[in-house]
Amino acid sequence: MALKVCKFGGSSVADADQIRKVQAIITSDPDRRYIVVSAPGKRHADDRKITDLLYLCHAHAQQGIAFDDVFNLIADRYRQIAIDLGLKDVAGQLDDAFAYIQKQIAQGASADYAASRGEFLNGVIRASVLGFELVHPDDKAIHFDDQGNFEADKTQAALSATLGRTQRAVIPGFYGAMPDGTVKTFSRGGSDVTGAIVARAANASVYENWTDVSGLLMADPRVVDQPKPIDVVTYRELRELSYMGATVLHDEAIFPVRDVGIPVNIRNTNEPDHPGSMIISETQPIAHQGSITGIAGRRNFTVIAIEKAMMNAEIGFGRRLLTVLESNGISYEHTPSGIDTISVIVSDQQLDNKLDKVLKEIDIECRPDKLTAFPDMALIATVGRGMAHTPGMAARLFGALANANVNIRMIDQGSSEINIIVGVENSDFQTAVRAIYDAFVN
Repeated sequence: MALKVCKFGGSSVADADQIRKVQAIITSDPDRRYIVVSAPGKRHADDRKITDLLYLCHAHAQQGIAFDDVFNLIADRYRQIAIDLGLKDVAGQLDDAFAYIQKQIAQGASADYAASRGEFLNGVIRASVLGFELVHPDDKAIHFDDQGNFEADKTQAALSATLGRTQRAVIPGFYGAMPDGTVKTFSRGGSDVTGAIVARAANASVYENWTDVSGLLMADPRVVDQPKPIDVVTYRELRELSYMGATVLHDEAIFPVRDVGIPVNIRNTNEPDHPGSMIISETQPIAHQGSITGIAGRRNFTVIAIEKAMMNAEIGFGRRLLTVLESNGISYEHTPSGIDTISVIVSDQQLDNKLDKVLKEIDIECRPDKLTAFPDMALIATVGRGMAHTPGMAARLFGALANANVNIRMIDQGSSEINIIVGVENSDFQTAVRAIYDAFVN
């Protein structure tokens, strides 16, 4: 029998009506045996996510500010969900949990603990609705080490054993525990990662990730009008698209399932009959050459450009340059180079007002002939597994940008040859994305 792991995002469990949709999806297929849930998301544009409210409670507690009013918003939300679902007994039981959680936050519990309670409380409700067992991730199921690093092998062994004793279960997403039992969360959106971890531990035939969109799109619909859907994408292509701004799926969620070849199916809770997008391994053949899979990009990068005669003969030059970034806690995106030039592209978020300090240290360590910073750059990735085997792809891309009067500031192609990245001015970002899309899709 096939086994499916399903993760339902915050919009899928925002209120009782959405949870009823989730219940119908699960009960329609007996193979959907392990369910990972997020905390309730927004019910409407002006609403607040439960996780945001929990972080706010923690921030108030740390500053000695009363947070009763904020916490009551959270408790009332869960009570109303339980009542609307006809779970009056559960609504009463939740009161004890609310009192305990509020006390823990007031007494100095970590931000990770506070934020994780959104998934925990939703897990209690979901398990009751479905009649499934509730598996607590922080109860020897999902492990982090003393430094807060996820322990994949230890988690795999523990969670596989737990699921092996459980036919059907609900697992709250987003968190696990450190060796001393302290709650540790993944980064925001980490329920996607939990779902992938559960899928691997259960040796699932497919990992269904249910959200509020019918799969992946070839471009951001806020930039391109009605972009075409992506039916099939490989793990590597998705990684490139996610990193460059396509945010339907957490960009770390593919790693637990990629190594064992479990496909990921992105589905829409509000349109359950739509097949969505399937994420597969690279071993399957390319459907057709000459196509691209998608376009994604991000704004707000700075280019640090260094020129120095005979740079190529100066042993250790690149190491000294990158050591300056490392010592300032800065990661970099790309390092395009020439015989006497090298540029480092860094996100403005990473720089965090450190640019002047970094430039001074580069000048001291590397003694360049010329050192210049160019802010306000956007990076756009055009991704497709067939690109490496199709002549003229780069010419087509650059021609489209030239016709749109977009000046290209940087060009980089990954060694995998599944993407071409261009740097343009922030102000040209949308124009560039639309031009590339029109050239390859329309």
